[in-house]
Amino acid sequence: MSGGPADDPAARPVPGTTAETDTDTGTEAAGSGPAVSRAEFDSVFASVSTWGRWSPADRGAWNRVTTDHVRRAAALVRSGTTVQLGLPWNTRAGPDNSRPALHHMTDLGDVEAPEPTTHKDFIAADYHGKAVSHLDALSHVAYRGRLYDGRPAREYVDAGGARFGSVEALGPLVTKGVLLDLPAVLGTDWLEPGHAVRATDVAAAERALGVTIDEGCAVLLRSGRFRRRRELGPWDADAAGAGLHVDAVPLLAGRAIALLGGDGDSDVRPSPVEGVHSPVHALAVAAMGVPLLDNLDLEALSAACAAARRYEFMVVVSPLRVPGGTGSPVNPVAIL
Repeated sequence: MSGGPADDPAARPVPGTTAETDTDTGTEAAGSGPAVSRAEFDSVFASVSTWGRWSPADRGAWNRVTTDHVRRAAALVRSGTTVQLGLPWNTRAGPDNSRPALHHMTDLGDVEAPEPTTHKDFIAADYHGKAVSHLDALSHVAYRGRLYDGRPAREYVDAGGARFGSVEALGPLVTKGVLLDLPAVLGTDWLEPGHAVRATDVAAAERALGVTIDEGCAVLLRSGRFRRRRELGPWDADAAGAGLHVDAVPLLAGRAIALLGGDGDSDVRPSPVEGVHSPVHALAVAAMGVPLLDNLDLEALSAACAAARRYEFMVVVSPLRVPGGTGSPVNPVAIL
């Protein structure tokens, strides 16, 4: 890792916005950044919208990734170190897993003919939550009743699934990945829940880590959520979580990214926008056509990037082909 942003004013927490240190306790005070009015949010939504830009529209920003992007991503592979980014299948209920995934055996070698014996199992998950690593397709989020590209949600999504923006329309993605390792930049083990990552923080992280967010890349934000969880235990991540503030999204939109993800769900929680519980979801998916990766385990990737002294790599995302699906459990892979 090159340098550090300790003496860079752009990287310092802003009082009353990003988390600031409580000098009496040594802990960070949770704050989800400056409040954003609904009118201000709608203005940001309009400014980052890419409606009408691509065909097929339901691949959204993945249309940006060409064969040239794939070749450039492959050129980033040097050591061949491979890091999986998905969480283990979580079947245990907890504060951050109200709908545990299912896993049970259906054959213990006693169902079919004697030889060879076989063992089979069943898995299932209500994966849009805080416990399963998954991809959000463009049919997952609507704002003011409209999906990406202005499609009326009620006309395109029903009990049979999505007829626009399904995960099957996306296919696989191979592109350059950038890890914004905020705890590494700030010299902390993790960001406290409620810590808002703002545009100045993103720009400071780029400088400190020696990376550039550019067209067609996948941006992965590490807050250290799962290190904190392992050391301190689970908490209700719907109520409080580190993530991006609304003011960081225009920067990412200007860089023409293809994918956004992190070890949370990209949104700082609680939301700084009254009446909009997941503003970054609305801006990324419904306005920009950028699919999201939620609940990645980025701890091994953080260690691998630190060891390699570089924070860019090839990333491969291959969701399940679910016709009409609003997303998919996924185990992305980073290759350094």
